[in-house]
Amino acid sequence: MDMNQYLSMFIDESNDHLQSLNENMLQLEANPEDLGIVQVIFRSAHTLKGMAATMGFEDLASLTHKMENVLDMVRNEKLKMQDYIFDTMFKSLDALETMVQDITGGGEGKADVSSIVASLQAIESGEWTGGSAPVAKVDKQTNSSISNAVELDEFQYSVLDQSIAEGHRVFYVDVLVSEHSQLKGVRAYMVFDMLERSGEVVKAYPSVQDIEQEKFERSFSLYYITTKEAQELEKGIMSISEIESVKLIQLDQETLQQMTNQAAAAVAVEAAPAPAPEVGKDTPVLDSKPQEEGKAAPAKAATPKQAAAPSRTIRVDIERLDVLMNLFSELLIDRSRLEQLASETGNNDLSDTVAHLSRVSTDLQNIVLKLRMVPVDTVFNRFPRMIRDLAKTLDKKIDLVITGAETELDRTVIDEIGDPLVHLLRNAVDHGVESISERVAAGKPEMGTVNLRAFHSGNHVFIEIEDDGKGIYRDKLLQTAIKRGVVTEEQGAKMSDDEVNQLLFAPGFSTADKISDISGRGVGLDVVKSKITSLGGNVTITSTPGKGTNFSVQLPLTLSIIAAMLVRLGSEKYAVPLSSIVETAIVQREQVRNIHGNKMITFRESLIPYLSLSEVFGVPDFNDADEKETEIVVIRKGERLAAVAVEEFIGQSEIVLKSMGTYLPAIEGISGATILGDGQVALILDPNAFIK
Repeated sequence: MDMNQYLSMFIDESNDHLQSLNENMLQLEANPEDLGIVQVIFRSAHTLKGMAATMGFEDLASLTHKMENVLDMVRNEKLKMQDYIFDTMFKSLDALETMVQDITGGGEGKADVSSIVASLQAIESGEWTGGSAPVAKVDKQTNSSISNAVELDEFQYSVLDQSIAEGHRVFYVDVLVSEHSQLKGVRAYMVFDMLERSGEVVKAYPSVQDIEQEKFERSFSLYYITTKEAQELEKGIMSISEIESVKLIQLDQETLQQMTNQAAAAVAVEAAPAPAPEVGKDTPVLDSKPQEEGKAAPAKAATPKQAAAPSRTIRVDIERLDVLMNLFSELLIDRSRLEQLASETGNNDLSDTVAHLSRVSTDLQNIVLKLRMVPVDTVFNRFPRMIRDLAKTLDKKIDLVITGAETELDRTVIDEIGDPLVHLLRNAVDHGVESISERVAAGKPEMGTVNLRAFHSGNHVFIEIEDDGKGIYRDKLLQTAIKRGVVTEEQGAKMSDDEVNQLLFAPGFSTADKISDISGRGVGLDVVKSKITSLGGNVTITSTPGKGTNFSVQLPLTLSIIAAMLVRLGSEKYAVPLSSIVETAIVQREQVRNIHGNKMITFRESLIPYLSLSEVFGVPDFNDADEKETEIVVIRKGERLAAVAVEEFIGQSEIVLKSMGTYLPAIEGISGATILGDGQVALILDPNAFIK
């Protein structure tokens, strides 16, 4: 079978399982006694192992199998989670993630994980360096089979339960191969072959694949449905050479239910006056009978859950959504053209039809936009694990509080915003939150708090990273900036607190007293600023010395369809994104001043640059210098403003942003183009390019 066709599905699902494992492992670290979480982690690891084995990624499957062994001991209460075990499991997850990334890049998913495997084996055997692992004692002589019961999923449980109800015999079989056997896998295969001639093996542990490859010690267990008697089965298995012993337990519905829950089985063993009967060399066939009325029933496992509802989501390649968006943009252009034609002709029937088309296409527009929207949770969900590791590395106590993870952003923004947020969070943990001793000395709790929040505001999404650390001290920041040549002493003295804070975004700027692996290597926040700006966003800083710092990232809701102001320059039309417009106005020619060779105008009691768009783009049929009064659009980039002169305002419109393609070189000041209702192409201005 060609597995390449399933590779993308394997990668997607593996990443989902790894994310789930990380999240649930963090929950378990906070509640180490919660075996319910352990069961969820075990199932994810088991599924990942099966997928990797099916796809032929043996290293990935082998490491997951070792994790599974440790988790199995924990869920059976033979081992208690401790710090060393958590650290080892997290290292295992990191290694698995590295393997999956290698597979994504076209590799074979191989990695040197010998040290991690050795740690997992030491934990499993109780020889790990953190001390002997606490083991839940079970009387193996009286109930070895039940203590080693194989976990069943809901489907397997249902099959066995139904078989018992229909009168079939269901056995739990435990087979021990001789320690002198040279071909354990062959002997096991012969046992399976004999059993499958007269019945059905529902579940085996280890898996059939592991057994065939001799990846087991000496024993293996299985659930088996048949019509044969126990003595006949025992005789058939023991007739195979090098089989040392076999134990069979015939199950009824009650004992089957007990064996699906180890905790309930352990309680039942302790409460029982006599060991559960077994079928072996010297014992009769087990004849399980209903309990006599009046006797106290042992603790039962919860009734198996109903089958989960089928998934109501599907995976769609982002390229298909891009195609859908392009097709919709064509529909939007035709809609605008039809609206214009309907108004020109004055035909009532045509106008009604176009009005209905407009309503339908507006609904379609909302759906298409929502298809591209992704919750920021897809980015946020990797941060708790990162903060946990950073806190341990820096010997700090950090509580990451996430709010608004359901806030949605365009997929193109989501794909790009992850790295800037990682940088901001690492700086908050390293530079913002103080050490435990410093926090205690300042009268703060030992546990520092970092808030990561997202929320909508108008046509934007804000993501804030706020810490309760030491904050930013103006004098120290200015001294560092002057020392690094970012500003002069005279410039610094005139700067406001907000302007001083913005110095953090200067290239190569760092306030770290010493270099660490976390931050402070000269790769400052300028990288964050440039990335966010390229997305059409903005980032601001507010800080209170001694109290903490807040980094606020403003991002456009979507990059596909934007609200814009259409303007005219001679015979040409341009679109200015509304998100960058402060206001529009009209200025007289005498209001434009020439200061040191630069044109300036007074706006809100301050001077701002005045730019002639016709001069910038060389528009042949319009020159604002010839006008007595000129319309201006005041645009913003962060805290800086500028006035752009235009000939005429056309009006506001929702436009589809289209790339200029590869035929035209990058044109400064132009971010793309759109097609208007009359078929004309309007260039979309990039306001950030006009403000230096």
